[in-house]
Amino acid sequence: MSAMRYGIVIETGERNCSAYVPDLPGCIATGKTIEEVKERIKEAIHLHLKGLRDDGDSIPEPSTVCDFVEVA
Repeated sequence: MSAMRYGIVIETGERNCSAYVPDLPGCIATGKTIEEVKERIKEAIHLHLKGLRDDGDSIPEPSTVCDFVEVA
């Protein structure tokens, strides 16, 4: 199986960070730092995909495009 690259969104709050995967509804993670939440969302993606496979559901192809826009 080839590696898949899912886009993630990381939000920072006053006390922690959270992340979610737009292509995998319900796949979320939290952590104290951006680095920690990145590791946790990777684990969450693995578990989410395993659950989909175990349930016989199809694995969504990554389709989210991550980019930035500059505004003045």
